[in-house]
Amino acid sequence: MDGLRMNAKKFGLAASLLAGFLWTSGPCVAASSLKLSGELAGSVRDPAGIPQMGATILLFNRYDRLIQKTISSASGEFSFGSLVPDLYSVRITLASFVPALKKNISIQPGMRSVLAINLATILSSIELISTGPSTGTLMSDDWKWVLRSTMTSRPVLRFLPRIDITDPAERQRSSSNTAMFSDTRGMVRVSSGETNPFSSAGDQPDLGTTFALATSLYGNNHLQFSGNIGYAVNSATPATGFRTSFSHSDSGPVVKLTVQQLSFPAHGLSPVLGGQTQDNVPGLRTMSLTMLDRVDITDSIDLEYGASLDSVTFMDRLNYVSPFARLNYHLGGKGTVSVAYSSGMPPLELIGSSKDEDASLQQDISALTMFPRVSVRNGSPAVQRTQTMETGYRITEGSRTYSIGFYHESVNNGALTMTAPSGFYDSSELLPELSSINSVFNIGKYSRTGMMASISQSLGENFALTLAYGDGGTLRTDGRKLMTDDPDELRGMIHRAQHQWVMGRISGVVPVTGTKFVSSYEWTDYRSLMPGHVYLVQKIYPEAGLNIRLRQPIPQFGGLPGRLEATAEFRNMLAQGYLPIATTDNRKLILTNSPRAVRGGVSFIF
Repeated sequence: MDGLRMNAKKFGLAASLLAGFLWTSGPCVAASSLKLSGELAGSVRDPAGIPQMGATILLFNRYDRLIQKTISSASGEFSFGSLVPDLYSVRITLASFVPALKKNISIQPGMRSVLAINLATILSSIELISTGPSTGTLMSDDWKWVLRSTMTSRPVLRFLPRIDITDPAERQRSSSNTAMFSDTRGMVRVSSGETNPFSSAGDQPDLGTTFALATSLYGNNHLQFSGNIGYAVNSATPATGFRTSFSHSDSGPVVKLTVQQLSFPAHGLSPVLGGQTQDNVPGLRTMSLTMLDRVDITDSIDLEYGASLDSVTFMDRLNYVSPFARLNYHLGGKGTVSVAYSSGMPPLELIGSSKDEDASLQQDISALTMFPRVSVRNGSPAVQRTQTMETGYRITEGSRTYSIGFYHESVNNGALTMTAPSGFYDSSELLPELSSINSVFNIGKYSRTGMMASISQSLGENFALTLAYGDGGTLRTDGRKLMTDDPDELRGMIHRAQHQWVMGRISGVVPVTGTKFVSSYEWTDYRSLMPGHVYLVQKIYPEAGLNIRLRQPIPQFGGLPGRLEATAEFRNMLAQGYLPIATTDNRKLILTNSPRAVRGGVSFIF
């Protein structure tokens, strides 16, 4: 009996010790729960310390890809929650202030980083003022509510993700007040310019009006519509084009439909069309249906791919498919390796890389100005098609970016701009150019290889300097003279060569005026003609000669919403890259692929 009492006492003592251990250790385990996400917050103020409401804050990841966007509140505050620990960048813009940019912001797990943004008319600044423990964890209250709820009884969660599900009453009120259209923005531009590369004093500039509008349908469907209506002195009827883009979500496929129509200038069409008058000339009509999608194969590998179904109608109907794809392998902090392929027209969807808010609108407007390069050969229409294989490597270290790339391209029905003496090639070999008094000549097919290496250095937050070196295929005639008027003799005279080139480029924003500028010059042997190559894995596009582009914000008047910008573009101002050829009667014709052009306009962005 005494033994039983002794065992009972020992058991009671052990139970008491175990209970005490669990009681004391329980809070320690709960307090050490792992927080796997971070938070970034901040406040936007002017130099006087007044909070600024409505500032747009863009959040980019380490690869300069936009991942989130928000607007500052009435108190000037904003926040981004549930961020994966990594390096981020932010860009803050607000009308009447110089944009502010800060890179390499470190987000740590379980920590909250706070920024102080000071927007000014001359020099805006961003300062990291504190980093402390975050009040939130990876398991937020919203997620707890979802786990306690039955998804089948709350299907609204799949359609209206912005509703606060922690308050069912608020959810019901919000669902009835959800706007059909939201996040609407747009742009209207009126422009004019002179695109004749060989200076004819009697020419008048052409005029054009372009517009673009983007909106969200019920917050989850994105719709974008743009148009272009222009009038040129060399054309009898206006040129028109419309482009519509639709996507179901940010991660879903994008479908784009583009239709264009214009009539050719009156000069030089009679031989091509068998003596028809300008009133009976058929217009050039194009239609392009494009699909673009993106898939993340792994955490470090993503694939962008798509295709365009193109139809061109002029004297005949030409249909073809233009596929494109780009594979990116992100090496963490060691850069990105990319491989790309395209066939047909250059895929604009893989080219755009601007961080501006209106980048997608600008891209659609640019797409409407690009027509298929149509020419004629032996009286039959043909469209220039380019097949490209390209690979490149890009790495950013601090404020400096290094890149190198190689490409091989094959061109069928290559088309060059030609200015020829009156009556030269009065046959079915020349087609009037759309934007000047010159003609388009079909030189046949050619292939070439090339490479480019570049270094870009940020000079503070407002300026950047780029130096690039390349070696690419060019076209030459070596000063030979035409012995006959046979177009095939001219085609046989043009041969491919390899030349090196060096380019300097500077871009930035002038602090006082807010003027955005990009200026570049390319040094090479201009006794040859270098066809332009559209790089798919590089962010730099060399252009012949001297090129300047300006965007000048215009002060607002009378409380006008949105903003005004004046734009100016000067292409190949030194008229370099022209290939002169002597004819049998000692006259001269000139071939080029980069004619000198001057253009300007005014844009209203809202």
